[in-house]
Amino acid sequence: MKQSTRVLRRKALASLRRMTVAFNAIDDDGRISAVLLSLQHSFEMLLKAALVHNDVPVFDKSLGRSIGFERCLQLSRQEPNIKVTDAEAGTLRAIDALRDDEQHWFNSVSEPILFVHARAGVTLFDDLLNRVFGERLADSLPLRVLPISTEPPVGLDILIDQEFTQIQELLQPGRRARNEVRARIRTLLAIEGHTSEESLVSEKDVDRVEKGISQGKPRDAVFPALEKIATEFSGEGPTLTVRFDKKGPPVKFAGGDSDAAAIREIDLQKKFHWSPTDLAKKLGISPPKSLALRQHLAIDEDAKCFYVFEMGSQKHPRFSDNALKLMRDSMRILDMDEVWESHKPVGRGKAPRQCRVEGCAQGKGGQPS
Repeated sequence: MKQSTRVLRRKALASLRRMTVAFNAIDDDGRISAVLLSLQHSFEMLLKAALVHNDVPVFDKSLGRSIGFERCLQLSRQEPNIKVTDAEAGTLRAIDALRDDEQHWFNSVSEPILFVHARAGVTLFDDLLNRVFGERLADSLPLRVLPISTEPPVGLDILIDQEFTQIQELLQPGRRARNEVRARIRTLLAIEGHTSEESLVSEKDVDRVEKGISQGKPRDAVFPALEKIATEFSGEGPTLTVRFDKKGPPVKFAGGDSDAAAIREIDLQKKFHWSPTDLAKKLGISPPKSLALRQHLAIDEDAKCFYVFEMGSQKHPRFSDNALKLMRDSMRILDMDEVWESHKPVGRGKAPRQCRVEGCAQGKGGQPS
């Protein structure tokens, strides 16, 4: 094991131990902050340890600094020897979003919600530690010190329903509890990270949800993504494991039929972050062959994969992780020589006739749904 890997892994375990100490502490003052900060930090260190262990660069060359949590998560989903699943990525995004508001502003995380995420974090930490390093958390952390609750665990769907009902009651005339209302809304928006690639909470989203609930809109209208979270429990007491998963098809919004209370703002630059050149390098093929494969798969026509950022007269095509995954999976089953023959430029050194934006097959940006 590399020395840097060993250091990062040790830091991850140290932060997880601090999380368990904070969770089981008698003093409640600052307890939730300590739990969430240490839990999120433990995963950032563990993901970096896993990436370094698999020879994946973790430094941003332009900044000269190590990458942040979100980029670690993206790379860990792409690295075949780490294989962070969609459900696991959702758990990590939710923990990161809960931590973000607790660290930089404030939210209101109930004890049951804190417990179920702390235990899910412990379960996932053990899964990743075993998957990447062949170790178990029990080898470094006694079961007796793990987060323990005096109440039986409750499914996240029930906890969300309880929170939503409480928000409705606090919004009744004369309650004067707007700060608490918005703090609870931030928590529920952060939990949407289980099913949404955009998990960090915007005040515009808080405004939108508060307005929707005040107008009497039901839970599934203002928090549609929360309808898709399933909770799986096994074991009990110190051996309890908690995992989150998605249930049913993804939430879709269709044109004018969509409820404005349910539309969440997303940062397009975070979602579409691969340039055509970076995409080709990640796939290990030349830019022309990458373009041929994109044309074959109609990547540039898929709003989930492709977007063009316009800055004045300049156009910058960018691609999402969906595009990378689709292209990588296709390369395992397609004959790339046949793909190239079907889509190579007409004439030596000439770009495909339909290409009007550098690195782009279609010449116009797809609009995300």
